[in-house]
Amino acid sequence: QVRLVESGGGLVQAGGSLRLSCAASGIMLSINAVGWYRRTPGKQRELVAGISSSGSTNYADSVKGRFTISRDNAGNTMYLQMNSLKPEDTAVYYCTAKRRQQDYWGQGTQVTVSS
Repeated sequence: QVRLVESGGGLVQAGGSLRLSCAASGIMLSINAVGWYRRTPGKQRELVAGISSSGSTNYADSVKGRFTISRDNAGNTMYLQMNSLKPEDTAVYYCTAKRRQQDYWGQGTQVTVSS
């Protein structure tokens, strides 16, 4: 059974930093495509950052230069380091992993950035 569990969300002032973690079980993050999405009320879920199965990374234009996605293969955990946070980054953040065309999702973690 695949399980993804996010942690690290919270309330931070604009300009601050947070690091989100996503601990995985039942799936190897090191060999599958993984990513972070976010959703705000009234908006569709959007891709924030991803790592392909080959290891290449991609970012939404709105977070380039501020966010960094990474994965710890030994610990089977992925991270999203978020720096220079802005109020518009406020959202529920979800980690995801894909295996054989099946997408798996965590339960989400709230990030709130105050101005």
